[in-house]
Amino acid sequence: MPAPVLPSDITDRPPLVDGQVLVVDGRELLISVSARRKRLGLTVERDGTLTLRAPASCETARAEAFVRHSRAWIESKLRLRDQHRPAHPVREFREGESFRYLGREYRLLLVDEGGPRVRLAAGRLRMDKAVAAEPRRARRELIAWYRKAGLRWSKDRLQPWAARMEVPEPAVTVRDVGSRWGTYRPGEGEAGKMALHWAVFQLPVHLVDYVIAHELAHIRISGHGPEYWTLLKRAIPECEARKEELDDLGRRLWLGQSAEQG
Repeated sequence: MPAPVLPSDITDRPPLVDGQVLVVDGRELLISVSARRKRLGLTVERDGTLTLRAPASCETARAEAFVRHSRAWIESKLRLRDQHRPAHPVREFREGESFRYLGREYRLLLVDEGGPRVRLAAGRLRMDKAVAAEPRRARRELIAWYRKAGLRWSKDRLQPWAARMEVPEPAVTVRDVGSRWGTYRPGEGEAGKMALHWAVFQLPVHLVDYVIAHELAHIRISGHGPEYWTLLKRAIPECEARKEELDDLGRRLWLGQSAEQG
């Protein structure tokens, strides 16, 4: 989306700062500044918040005019989000409850056998009974398992995708990254750092691959302009279909909400 043409007399305000919150006509936007960007861009996050991505030294007045120029686009995206509001499930840590890993469904088996508090074995997700009896603790332990299993899996997956996209392999972590499925930060280590949401590893393999490739593409191109999608499409020709599938399935992933056992 190109930035609007601005009058020459509104450039006397201070430039945007990374991490600040800009309020335009009562609407809050989180500012993300990158020296690699050349144009302004907007993103509607999964939780409905707005991120304004800006090049370094971008004047505040220019950003405000861009947001006002983009009002119709913002409102259409927010309406679409309301029509597809997330329906993330609530889970109980009881015998037979289902959890997904890499697209497959596994039933919870409560055990009293020592060893890891949570582990996947013989087609069942096994959890220590003492842990399951405390839902907050069970939630922490299960998320920790997703993080560990996801990190181990993604490390083996990252190198082939980085080679395919002809980018250096970044360091990778698995954690809660809020309203995103993944993030990429340049300048943190030799090739930057990628973070993947632990919940991503409930998705089928081809969608986890899509999230990984999506973040790797940011090593070469920041933002989500036409050049970015051209690059991603070369790696995944069906990337648009995968994005739609991720948007649909992502609404139904377990994000950690749990209920007391009845």
